[in-house]
Amino acid sequence: MNVGLTHQYDAVGLRDTSVLVAREAAELAMTMRNEIVTTGAVDTKSTETDVVTAADRAVEKLIRQRLAELRPGESVLGEEEGGAAEQAGLRWVVDPIDGTVNYLYGYPAYAVSIAAQLDGVSLAGAVVEPPSGRVWSAAVGHGADLDGEPLRVADSRRLDLALLGTGFSYLRQRRVRQASLLLELLGEIRDIRRGGAAALELCAVAAGWLDGYYEHGLSRWDWAAGSLIAAEAGARLRLPATGTTDGLGDEAIVCVAPGIADGLTDKLLEHGAADI
Repeated sequence: MNVGLTHQYDAVGLRDTSVLVAREAAELAMTMRNEIVTTGAVDTKSTETDVVTAADRAVEKLIRQRLAELRPGESVLGEEEGGAAEQAGLRWVVDPIDGTVNYLYGYPAYAVSIAAQLDGVSLAGAVVEPPSGRVWSAAVGHGADLDGEPLRVADSRRLDLALLGTGFSYLRQRRVRQASLLLELLGEIRDIRRGGAAALELCAVAAGWLDGYYEHGLSRWDWAAGSLIAAEAGARLRLPATGTTDGLGDEAIVCVAPGIADGLTDKLLEHGAADI
């Protein structure tokens, strides 16, 4: 992240707004869960396994309403309702429920993610995990914290002892390629975790609970807040970007403790990350 970024916005104030709204949204998500399970108010998106619930839509609607009240005139990009595609200027990037499948099943690993980006770069953000009430947040240049306690990534030095996180696409062909990469990588690391919510995986790197995380095919709302939190905690960050030349492809995210960043990148390339 560009800590030296100069702009007219108060990053700490933006962080406070993201925390406030994400907490309110998390309460609504918790309140609606039993209703969703009882009524079966579930649709699908890209595939039959890629679900969206009435809660996703209601939570995003609440977030948009609250941002309009607190930050009038600023654009919003959200997973469910879309929005401003133009990155220029300040834009809020919202994932109302990251980990919807977990939410639907009652698996307690899902989150509300809200970030403020300027010209496509995250300035501030919050990730709130409704079941636990945990709040991760960051403002560019001001560090990251979990429930007010400063975060720092793990001091990892050996890839063979690293615990990594990853995720999988809902598209069958890509899932197969991702599984093939993972099969090769498993022999090079301590172990793997797959939590099902990218925002929380990125926060886990920030907290030192994971040594690193990689995935292909995430959308901006999946990583906008969590990636800033990890970067402000000291993680080495490689974000998805069109026209990349490092061999990992346009859709790869890698978030990792600095001591094993080069080693992980080399292994991802060696085992075919460019073909995911």
